[in-house]
Amino acid sequence: MASAAMTKRGELMLAVENLTIAYGNIKAVDNISFTVHEGEIVTLIGANGAGKSSTLRAISGVTPYSGRIIYKQQDLLGVPAHRIVGMGMAQAPEGRGILGNLTVMENLKLATWQRRDKKDVAGDYELVFDRFPQLEKRKNQLGGTLSGGEQQMLAVARALMSKSTMMLLDEPSMGLAPMLVRDIFRIIADINRAGTTILLVEQNAHMALSIASRAYVLETGRIILSGSGRELLGDPRVREAYLGC
Repeated sequence: MASAAMTKRGELMLAVENLTIAYGNIKAVDNISFTVHEGEIVTLIGANGAGKSSTLRAISGVTPYSGRIIYKQQDLLGVPAHRIVGMGMAQAPEGRGILGNLTVMENLKLATWQRRDKKDVAGDYELVFDRFPQLEKRKNQLGGTLSGGEQQMLAVARALMSKSTMMLLDEPSMGLAPMLVRDIFRIIADINRAGTTILLVEQNAHMALSIASRAYVLETGRIILSGSGRELLGDPRVREAYLGC
């Protein structure tokens, strides 16, 4: 895997300001702020329960929060999840979230329902199958019968079919064999190079930092460190806590 990305920053795409998320009396996310610029891979790393997935769910419109989330200069407070998708933000959620009783093709087709460029959809199926040849072999197979790795590929492919300009990826390596983990991260880097901005939540800190433009370390709902992917890969605190060295 190549070293951390050195992407030139584009325009500000996402600004998270003083985000707080509470479940009852428990604060899962406590007053965090960060940004994502066009063309970047920004990763949030941290242990289980650090607040990473809650942050993504708030951004995608499915979890209540206080603070501000600004996407493409529009405040997302109160904007329903389906409208956020229509604004060009797609999510491949933790646990993959594919529909097991639908075929691979049907799962992919569902992701295109808000697209207005219907004439381009057929060509995008070809691009997706080019990137995920295993899915083309399984296109008439039910999603629930795919292997874990294939389901993860389908989750990412479905997000791609929405033709989003920004993709939220939640634990894409979860439960995958080491070889498949490398494949998934290679594909994520390829998707970014093709023009999609990515906000990545991941427990595999080494792989995430190796492709990240910038990164934030969350601990018990707060950001405790930030920097470029390369800087955090070399930070002794990160190495000891998350990289096992």
